[in-house]
Amino acid sequence: MTDPMSSASIDSDAEAITRGLDAETLGVSSIIVVDDTFVLRDRLSLAFQQRGFRVEQAGDYDEAIARFSSRPTDLAVIDLRMPGRSGLDLLISIKRIHPETKVVILSGFGSIAAAIDAVRMGATNFLSKPADVDDILNAFVRGDQPQSHASDGTEFPVPSLARAEWEHIHRVLSDCSGNISEAARRLGIHRRSLQRKLRKRAPDDPGSE
Repeated sequence: MTDPMSSASIDSDAEAITRGLDAETLGVSSIIVVDDTFVLRDRLSLAFQQRGFRVEQAGDYDEAIARFSSRPTDLAVIDLRMPGRSGLDLLISIKRIHPETKVVILSGFGSIAAAIDAVRMGATNFLSKPADVDDILNAFVRGDQPQSHASDGTEFPVPSLARAEWEHIHRVLSDCSGNISEAARRLGIHRRSLQRKLRKRAPDDPGSE
């Protein structure tokens, strides 16, 4: 049986096709959501339950390992920065316990470099906050073809730090309907700093840092 997560095409129609992804479509059944912010964790967990997933929740490394060790899940969504041991520590431990689990790392604007490192350490993909259930499920689909290649056989590399930062800035700005002041507040940077970044052209991948 073909695994939808490893065969979904990356093309202009992919986003429209994958907006309604659920557990059955992906051929998986369970997910663990790890975030120290209860409201966010609870909201995502409910959304995943509505998509047919068995959901486990945890607020930190220790709780996550306790739950995951007794009931490993097919997927994991992990906040990069949590009190105590980090999301990177949890990624390593989850992969050690159950290597088949696919992991998406959630990070804030200031943690994009670490999130890219997480992909290099075995995460399926990373997303900048804020992210909803559709963003996360799409990230699993896209990230499961990292070494997927173009028609000429060229591998798609992990995006550079500069490119990831640029994409995150423009996504947040779009979420704020172009309001620079609100986007700067969400990003945690000064309005003038954001304006300077917006004047820059998109970095070309691969290799621009």
